[in-house]
Amino acid sequence: MAWQPTPEEDERFLNAAIEQAQQSWDEGGIPIGAVLVSYGKILGAGHNCRVQTGSPILHGETSAIQNAGRLRASTYRESVLYTTLSPCIMCTGTVLLYEIPRIVIGENKTFSMAEDLLRERGVALDVRQDPRCIALMERMIREKPQLWSEDIGVEENEL
Repeated sequence: MAWQPTPEEDERFLNAAIEQAQQSWDEGGIPIGAVLVSYGKILGAGHNCRVQTGSPILHGETSAIQNAGRLRASTYRESVLYTTLSPCIMCTGTVLLYEIPRIVIGENKTFSMAEDLLRERGVALDVRQDPRCIALMERMIREKPQLWSEDIGVEENEL
């Protein structure tokens, strides 16, 4: 990967993902946000839109990648995905398909599903345990457990 973001850039882009998560929560959705960045430029920003659009697949990461539009394979391979929550298996599959080499994860305390798979496939993970990300998800899980279980594909009694 040619572009290596500075710690300050990492913080700035994680903040942009958190803004997306907050926007989703404010809209009545699930507070997960993401941005896809290459060479210091946000290519796509998005948040979980399942509630807002009725989509079964618009998680934060897939929303950001969709909003980036069609890109050359080399662009994905020189990008970093910033996400407020550890990616699920669906979002992991998207990252692996496009060979995004690095993910900065806001937190994995409230949810972690596919980090081992990402690491096995060579994706660098930087987990921050950001208190803002944790607080958003803890509130979501506490206040809307049925919606959360639906989002991750489990029954509420399986949480």
